Amino acid sequence: MSFSRKKQFALRAVSAALAALLAPLANAFTPFVIQDIQVNGIQRIDPGAVFNFLPVKVGETFDDVKASESIQRLYSSGYFSDVKIDTDNNVLVVTVQERPTIASISFNGMREFNDKNILQALSQVGFSDGRVFDRSMLERAEFELKQQYLAKGKYGVEVTPIITPLPRNRVGISFDVFEGDLAKIKEINIVGNDSIKTSVLLGQMQLTTSGVMTWYTGTNKYAREKLEGDIEAIRSYYLDRGYLEVQIDPPQVSISPDRKDIFVTLTIHEGDQYSLTEVKLAGDLLGLESQLEPLVHVKAGEMFSAEKTNQTVKAITDYLGGLGYAFANINPNPVLDRANKTADLTFYVDPGRRVYVRRIEIGGNVRTRDQVIRREMRQQEAAWYDADAIDTSRDRVDRLGYFTEVDVTTSAVPGTADQIFLLH
Repeated sequence: MSFSRKKQFALRAVSAALAALLAPLANAFTPFVIQDIQVNGIQRIDPGAVFNFLPVKVGETFDDVKASESIQRLYSSGYFSDVKIDTDNNVLVVTVQERPTIASISFNGMREFNDKNILQALSQVGFSDGRVFDRSMLERAEFELKQQYLAKGKYGVEVTPIITPLPRNRVGISFDVFEGDLAKIKEINIVGNDSIKTSVLLGQMQLTTSGVMTWYTGTNKYAREKLEGDIEAIRSYYLDRGYLEVQIDPPQVSISPDRKDIFVTLTIHEGDQYSLTEVKLAGDLLGLESQLEPLVHVKAGEMFSAEKTNQTVKAITDYLGGLGYAFANINPNPVLDRANKTADLTFYVDPGRRVYVRRIEIGGNVRTRDQVIRREMRQQEAAWYDADAIDTSRDRVDRLGYFTEVDVTTSAVPGTADQIFLLH
């Protein structure tokens, strides 16, 4: 810093926290009014971004507190690995060293996943091409990559990141991956199932302990998504038998010291079993009570069944769809009487507006003429929406054998409340 006699100070920090500790020590100069701000060391970042991080502007007073705050803010931006502040003749001089950017990310030894999926997963934790590189970000990326393998049951995975400096302040990152073997399920314990046998619940699961045929089926190889599916299967089994308040705790999964054996414990809170005292339809029934009531699969006096409830919702939705109500909403609402362990079940019907199909559009067809597809259409343009006709049309187009998949989507015609487009 220069005043009547030239003095200079420099504050350096290795982290924002250290800069905060140094703030009380930065008292070796006299405050001054900034006449200009000079930024050195910028390569990619706009100098204006540095000005935005600074807590002072030209014409304001600069002192030791502002010096410490300036360093903290510049470090906190994440763009810089080194920050230095000098003054010279009432000019504030900020010298920075930019962190490198990530030029490329690659993987060696990775066979379980394709690169695209893992790159997408890493980008969700802030690690991708073009981003500013720092060690903490690399640690997050390494952790996320390991988590992907743990979800697949590969608890012996080892990941080694390698950083390669490149020209123009860039780095290439490669991950050397040793995938290891899949951990196998040694035990599955279920506790809290007072009403249903453990063997019955185990029968609902795809995952099993090792047995005579598991070398072929692979069902003893642990995978988190499969376990989550098995938990939902057990929950559905209870719901289909009247246990409306069943709860299953998050699974406890432990692994042996050699990372080869998995031990799973499921804790179930069954709750009470509920029978139905009343089942009814409500809402806007469109005067179709006699047509809708036979579609109700659950009956009073039976145990509540989630499967039959869902069948009822689908049956009513399909029926209304066949009448042009493309967006019907059926909401089943059980009301519990816990004292008597009974429930009243009401299906609330909201048919929505009746709509007709203005136009049928065909996309993704590169195998044949559109007219060949239109010949198979049973849903007509400028006609009421008919869910049955649309299902039949989809099946007929699928049977042509030209396509690997046939999807049908609907979209509202802008500016209308009762018209839709169909896209095949």
